[in-house]
Amino acid sequence: MKKSLFAFLMLAAVVQVSSAQTPKANPTTPTKTEQQVLDLSRKKWLWMSDKNVDSLSLLFDAKAMFVHMGGSWGTERELNVIKSGGIHYKTAEVYSASVNIIGNTAILLNDIDLIALVGGNEVVNPFMVTEVYVNENGKWKMGSLTFSKLSRPVKLTINK
Repeated sequence: MKKSLFAFLMLAAVVQVSSAQTPKANPTTPTKTEQQVLDLSRKKWLWMSDKNVDSLSLLFDAKAMFVHMGGSWGTERELNVIKSGGIHYKTAEVYSASVNIIGNTAILLNDIDLIALVGGNEVVNPFMVTEVYVNENGKWKMGSLTFSKLSRPVKLTINK
């Protein structure tokens, strides 16, 4: 009886170990796909800073949603806000960025300090920015961009 129980437990352990996912060899090195999304996010920050709505309109899905401290809205309004300067994303100082791929969806987190002109006033805020991308026909499209204000102090030193 003891031998049967021991054999059963060993078999269960072997099955559990063999069905576990194999972790990346180096968890700090992004995969090729993860790096594509990280690079796209970096470009997006530059396009936002440059008010490059032509490139952003190709990146943002028509049904994308944008969540800010002052409200949430869709792609058309986000592009109009950027183009008009209602919000000018001057500088996004990115301290860390990570991405998780789930099927055809990428969820990216950026820990940033954002310098922006909002209604003509320069503001600096620490944010955790969540970006959601969906891969359709081999092309990444942004489905959501959410700014969550962090309770940490601003790290960025601003020279005025």
